[in-house]
Amino acid sequence: MAAPNILWIVTTQWRAASTGYAGDRQARTPCLDALAAQAVNYAQAVTPHPFGPFARAALLTGVSSPQNGLSDYFDPLPASARTVAHDLNARGYTTAFFGKWHLAPRDRSAPLVGDAHARQRVPPERRGGFAFWEGFEGGFLLNDPWLHGTRLPEPVQVRGYQSDVVCERAGAWLREEAGAPWFAVVSLEPPHPPYAAPAAGVAPRTIVPPDSVPASARERAARELSGYYAHLEATDRAIGRLIATMPAETIVVVTSVHGDMHGAHGLFRKGWPHEESVRVPLLVRRPGEASHRSDAAVSLLDLADMARAWSEGRAWTERRDAAAISMPSVVALPDQCDRAWRGVRTPARKLVLNADGSPWLCFDLERDPHERCNVIDDPAYAADRERLRTLVEAATGR
Repeated sequence: MAAPNILWIVTTQWRAASTGYAGDRQARTPCLDALAAQAVNYAQAVTPHPFGPFARAALLTGVSSPQNGLSDYFDPLPASARTVAHDLNARGYTTAFFGKWHLAPRDRSAPLVGDAHARQRVPPERRGGFAFWEGFEGGFLLNDPWLHGTRLPEPVQVRGYQSDVVCERAGAWLREEAGAPWFAVVSLEPPHPPYAAPAAGVAPRTIVPPDSVPASARERAARELSGYYAHLEATDRAIGRLIATMPAETIVVVTSVHGDMHGAHGLFRKGWPHEESVRVPLLVRRPGEASHRSDAAVSLLDLADMARAWSEGRAWTERRDAAAISMPSVVALPDQCDRAWRGVRTPARKLVLNADGSPWLCFDLERDPHERCNVIDDPAYAADRERLRTLVEAATGR
């Protein structure tokens, strides 16, 4: 059997609940809904770290932060880090990366938003081992992105909505120039802020925040969700167009590096250990595997191992009952989580400890999926807490 082509489509800030197939009636995601009907829906999937660079490094290496070299938001992926691209290069794959990188050395004093960051060059030795690379370090330009890389030695601004531009260029290169078998990562910034940015002609509309958003946060949440859902719709459309042009035997993975609180518990953005921040969509369409829902404790850390297994003609199977989640450090940006923390999540329970090991949060996700009741001091959950603490210590080595 020929080695399969493998396509990862990785979005930014798309939380697990915000899709039609997950039951969100306000989300217009027909392309992902159609993919879900053909795929394994890992309904309990989490990011190991609900913040971009930490999660991206973990995704590509299969190693958690800080063990992968990222302890701080501004830390780059070490040039010596071994990624899934290195492994698949060694297996005879053509490897390619398109879109947002966010793992190169950065100037801490430079603006995070705008052309300067978007035009920053990522040198070849900092591109994670991908044989072909075309993208941008960051900049949060959801329209008219600057691209550079293997065939663009200097940054070039390409007009259009970012998801459309990146998906169209990736699709064209894979169809016309990639040698088979290939492994490609298509990395999109949307639906990351700025939520008010134009979304490829999709007009913002009124979105009603969920009940988990308190009165004090509902006005802001409604305003931001209006733009967020426009970017969901526009990016869903771009993803659908890309998938439609791929060979039928391609293994397709769609996920996100983290979610967004959007006012739940009165909180915004990411870095928080709550469901809105740590849970991500994860769909895997693999020819020959029947579509179904899986409630396994899967993490983005597993994707590199999945790709290695598929490249060798093996099926991948879940190997754990719990997924480790953490924030290695505080990211000093507005609205982000105010502390470093570490924890573990099962489909039924979640325990979160402060960086010094003191207890912070514990939730019964079966009875309380919206995390309204912190049972960290409830005697009825003492045995659960001890069991979960053991899992946290095993995952983090402390």
